[in-house]
Amino acid sequence: MTIPAKNLFFGELVKLSAVREGDAEIMAKWSEDPEYLRNVDTDIALPPSMTQLETEGQGENEAYFRLRTIKDDELIGFVVIHRIEWNNRVGQLAIGIGDSKNQNKGYGTDALKLILRFAFHELNLDRVGLDVIEYNKRAIRAYEKVGFQQEGRVRSAVYRDGKRYDRAMMGILRTEWEELNHL
Repeated sequence: MTIPAKNLFFGELVKLSAVREGDAEIMAKWSEDPEYLRNVDTDIALPPSMTQLETEGQGENEAYFRLRTIKDDELIGFVVIHRIEWNNRVGQLAIGIGDSKNQNKGYGTDALKLILRFAFHELNLDRVGLDVIEYNKRAIRAYEKVGFQQEGRVRSAVYRDGKRYDRAMMGILRTEWEELNHL
């Protein structure tokens, strides 16, 4: 199959970029929002240190990007394919749109399309998976919109504010993605 002649790092609304100086300060502000922290991770909502934010994306077996708008180059989030198992050609996806003013504008869906194209065409993966807390309905809709399917649940895996929540396990195969994108 030939790879489409599209820019590898540019979508319709967002682009994938490297970590830049000054990003950590912006992301530290996002980390002061407990809703952001509780949607992006199942761990304890603790704001990361500046050192942690500055060194993100330096791990092996991952492709980490900051998300910026094409229109004005504004940092709006991150996306990563991590825990890549090269022998199995699989990886896990994580994404976060930081400031709530940038949510519900199509940036997340565009970023998902872009990172999946990168995962399947550049990294040559066959499967991308993720997990999401069941109360994050907006994220689940975005994942389903780009072709992810719910594959299972880890029951009662997250405890927040005195309530238990499941983690939904989702995935998309390269063949499914190609079919959706008419490749």
